[in-house]
Amino acid sequence: MALVTLIGEKIAKKGLEFTYIGPQNDCKNCKLKTVCFNLKKGRKYKIKKVRNKKHNCNVHEKKVSVIEVEELPIITTIDKKISKGASINIENKECDNIGCEYYPICNINIQKDKKYTVKDIIDDIDCPIGYSLNKVELKD
Repeated sequence: MALVTLIGEKIAKKGLEFTYIGPQNDCKNCKLKTVCFNLKKGRKYKIKKVRNKKHNCNVHEKKVSVIEVEELPIITTIDKKISKGASINIENKECDNIGCEYYPICNINIQKDKKYTVKDIIDDIDCPIGYSLNKVELKD
């Protein structure tokens, strides 16, 4: 079954990846808010299909398109001491090296108070500031 939501018509393109940032205050009284709010805050999604249905919207430059999305895996970095199958909480590393190629996955925006399971260890990370890290895929 397809996961259906709404997105601004100008950015509604098959293959687009986006991170859901959560409900907006301007949406409180919208009759379609349950369709917009059915994604997980901080998670990445990929548009699989753009349907031919549009709706008026006060937030997205007047119109939104109905889209089908898939939730993308959570890719981040964790301490090398943590093994596959472990249940963990995610904490951002203390790092201000925004030019580092790993910065976006070290500082992902997911629920910090939630437990995740290490589904797979993808790669060893050569951290420029010396953290001992692995690139991993997590599952909820």
